[in-house]
Amino acid sequence: QQATLRYQHDGSFLTKKVTMAVKIHLHAAFLALNLAIGLAYTPSNTVPPPPISRATQLPNEIYTWRNQQVRYQVARPNGPSKGSALLVHGLFVNSDQWRYTLKGLAEEGYTAYAIDLLGSGYSSKPNPQCEESRKLVCGESNGRFATEDDTVKKNVQLGTANGGTRIAPEVDLKHPCNSPYNFYTWSEQLCDFTRDIVMPEARDKKKGVTLVSNSIGTISSLQSVLDDPTLFNGLFVVNPNFRELHSAEIPFPNVAMPIVRSVQSLLRNNGQGLFDALAKPDTVKQILMEPYVISEAVDDELVDVLLTPLLSPGASDVVFDTLSYSAGPLPEQQLNEESFPDTPVWIVYGSKDPWTPAARVEKMQDLSSVEKVIRLDGVGHCPHDEAPELVNPLLFEFMERVSPSSTTSSGEKKGLFSFFGM
Repeated sequence: QQATLRYQHDGSFLTKKVTMAVKIHLHAAFLALNLAIGLAYTPSNTVPPPPISRATQLPNEIYTWRNQQVRYQVARPNGPSKGSALLVHGLFVNSDQWRYTLKGLAEEGYTAYAIDLLGSGYSSKPNPQCEESRKLVCGESNGRFATEDDTVKKNVQLGTANGGTRIAPEVDLKHPCNSPYNFYTWSEQLCDFTRDIVMPEARDKKKGVTLVSNSIGTISSLQSVLDDPTLFNGLFVVNPNFRELHSAEIPFPNVAMPIVRSVQSLLRNNGQGLFDALAKPDTVKQILMEPYVISEAVDDELVDVLLTPLLSPGASDVVFDTLSYSAGPLPEQQLNEESFPDTPVWIVYGSKDPWTPAARVEKMQDLSSVEKVIRLDGVGHCPHDEAPELVNPLLFEFMERVSPSSTTSSGEKKGLFSFFGM
């Protein structure tokens, strides 16, 4: 790298050399600190999952990440795999919600992984106020933001509910409570899981891994593509989420945000009684009926696999902490980043989603990184679970787009390239 820099005749070689050295030493110091903390750290609020998932009938497997437990599931095809996909869930749910996607991908010949993000499902739920766990896992505290100015994006173009655009003067990127439960942490978790678990098993490591996301899992996935584009070959989005509680999304934030933050603080400190009242099967079923337009999909199995982990130690702290997360990156901002790679993005969405404005989703078609936006009539916020017969064929088409099967790539195309001497 130094030799390459010497051939740049811009007079900035010494500056670049010093900057590179500082970055290397900071990264090494962070790794050493993590190692020192990790050797003496016992993860809190960690319970083992059942051996087999009720929803998928797949074994629950464990990945140890920064001394935390991460539950994941993997569905494999009967024959050679055509490619790998990593499924990323949305808010307050877990990998079991991908029950039909895991099965469908495996039957189509792909290897599919579904992961519980930190704080969700059967992954560890360290206390968000624990300084030790923050240092160990938080994606905001490892040098990502060099200065305070880096924690705010200025004059960011975002969408509107009616399909227009607007300029947000500021987009706060950093969690207001300095919590480890943020999109940068989850992005790093996804990247490390891909390197450590998915890629070593991949039949063709050059193909990369396809991300499949729902709801706010989309923001973690987009950040993963930005953080390490070499790992991923595409992103298939099922109903993005635009973060209605984000300070950049709330009208008149100077007036509204102090009120919102007071309510958030009240819930963090005194919300356990409310959580206990809501965390009951009948109530959870009623809550799910809002995003799920196809009510038959909200069966006892779904309620059980989503509610049971929410009753584990530390879950309520994570819920109220996440509800206090009025910051972080936003989808349009991420897709418009100059550093966003040439990675295909398809977006599908339910026409009756009560949480995601259809016109705002359609407007994302104007972004250069988005190849397609596809409307699914008659379904809500979770069409992968409500109507897999609509979503899975589109996902298979996308998988073939970003990870073409060997017969296509080595057959017709090879002959065509040979004809032209390529």
